Amino acid sequence: MNTKRLARSLAPIALLLPLATACGGPAGADGSGGAVTVTVGYQSKTINTVTAGTLLRSLGYFEEELAEQGRKDGVRYRVQWQDYATGAPITARMTAGKIDIGSMGDFPLLLNAARGRQLKEPTRLVSVTGYNLRGGLNTVVTGPGSELRTLADLKGKRVSTSVGSAADGTLVRALRRAGLDPAKDVSKLNQQPSVGASALAGGSADALSQFVAWPGLLAFQGKAEALYDGAELDLPTFHGVTVREEFARERAGVLDAFLRAQRRATDRLRSAPVASAESVAKETGLPAEVVYLYNGAQGIATFDPELRPELLAALKEDVPVLREAGLVKDVDVDAFVDPAPLRRAVAAAGYPKAGAAKAELWLRGRSATRAFGTAGELLEAVAAAGPGTVRAAYVPDAVTGTPWFADRAVWVTDGGSWRAFVTRAAAGRWVAAHPGSRTVAYAEAVRAAGS
Repeated sequence: MNTKRLARSLAPIALLLPLATACGGPAGADGSGGAVTVTVGYQSKTINTVTAGTLLRSLGYFEEELAEQGRKDGVRYRVQWQDYATGAPITARMTAGKIDIGSMGDFPLLLNAARGRQLKEPTRLVSVTGYNLRGGLNTVVTGPGSELRTLADLKGKRVSTSVGSAADGTLVRALRRAGLDPAKDVSKLNQQPSVGASALAGGSADALSQFVAWPGLLAFQGKAEALYDGAELDLPTFHGVTVREEFARERAGVLDAFLRAQRRATDRLRSAPVASAESVAKETGLPAEVVYLYNGAQGIATFDPELRPELLAALKEDVPVLREAGLVKDVDVDAFVDPAPLRRAVAAAGYPKAGAAKAELWLRGRSATRAFGTAGELLEAVAAAGPGTVRAAYVPDAVTGTPWFADRAVWVTDGGSWRAFVTRAAAGRWVAAHPGSRTVAYAEAVRAAGS
C-alpha cells in the first residue's frame, strides 16, 4: 500500500476518533473540554419527588450549585436529566453505573438497595423529598359510579397496580386488614400507572391502586372515585433520593451540591406553593390543581429532606412485604441509609413536622389560596365566591386528615356541622356511628352553608 492509499484508508478512522473521545458515561469526562457529566434519574409525574426532580430541574439550582463546586474543583460539570415513569428503570440504570443520583418511593428504594448489593453496585439513601406520616399518598380508586363500596368488595375482582411500588404495598396491607388474601382473593394486574388508568377506564380492571399523582388526577378528571384512603393504614410513606455509593465517595462535593440544591428547591416550594404548582404543571402536563392537591401549602405531602426516624422505621416495616412477595431476600436498612452527606451539605435544621391540614380555596386569577379552620367555613366561602370563580377547593378528611377535592369528597351533615371524607366507606362509618347525621351532595352542602 502506497502512502496516498494508506492515508485514504486511515481517514475514516481519524474521523471517528473525536467522536469516540466525546462520548462519556455518568460522572465521567465527556470529552467536551473536560466536562464531567452527572446523570440524574427522576420521575416527572411522580410529583412527590419534585424537589429532587421536576421543580429542581426547572429552577436550575443544581446547575448553579455545580458551577460553584466546579470552580472549587477546577472542573466543568454538566447535568443530564433522565425522566422515567417509575423507580424501576432508574434502579436498573443505577446498578449499571449509568445514573448517579435518583429519586423514588419507599418500596422502590428498598428494591434499589437490594439490587445494588446483589449486583455489587451499592446505593445509599441520602435524603427525603416528600412524605405523609399516615400513608395518604397512596389511594385505591374505582370507576365513577362503581358498585364497589369497601375493600371487602374487591374479592374476586381485578385490581391494577405496579408490583413493588408503594401503592402495591398499600394494597397488600389494606386487603389483609379487610380480611382478604392479596395473593388469592383478588386478581392483581401488574401495570404501569398510565396503563392501569386505561384499564380502569376500559373496564378491564375493577379498581386501581396507585401512588401520587394518579388517584388525584383521575378523581379531578371525573374518571375515578376513591375506594380506600391509604392514610387509614396510619403508616408513613415517602419518596427519597438514592445515590451510587461509588459516586458519593468519589464525587462527594457534587453530591453536596445536589443536596444543597434540593434544600433550596424545598424552600421555594414551601414559600411559593402556588407558583411551584404552576411550574410543575407546565413541565409535566398535569393540571396545576392536581399538583397542588399533593404539593400545596396544605397538601397531602410534606416536603423536608431530613431522614426522619419515623420514616426510616416505616421503611424497615416495608421489608417483610417485599420479602413475602419474593421481590427481595432481605434489606439492611441501617446500612442503606447514610445521613452524613445531608448533615455535611445542609447546616440548617429540618423543617417542623406537618400540622393538621386545613381546608383551602383557590380562586381563579389568584396567585395565593385562602385557608380555613373548618369544612363549614370552606363551604361558606365557596358559596360566597359564586359560580365560575372557584378554581379548586380542598378539604381534609374528617378522620385521616388527607386533603381531597371538595367537589369529589363525600359530605356529611350533623346538626349544622359539616364533615368531608375521601371515601364513601369512611362517610358511611361516621353516619352509622352518629345517629341523625346523613350524607349530602356537594352542591347541596354549598347551598345550605351559604343560606
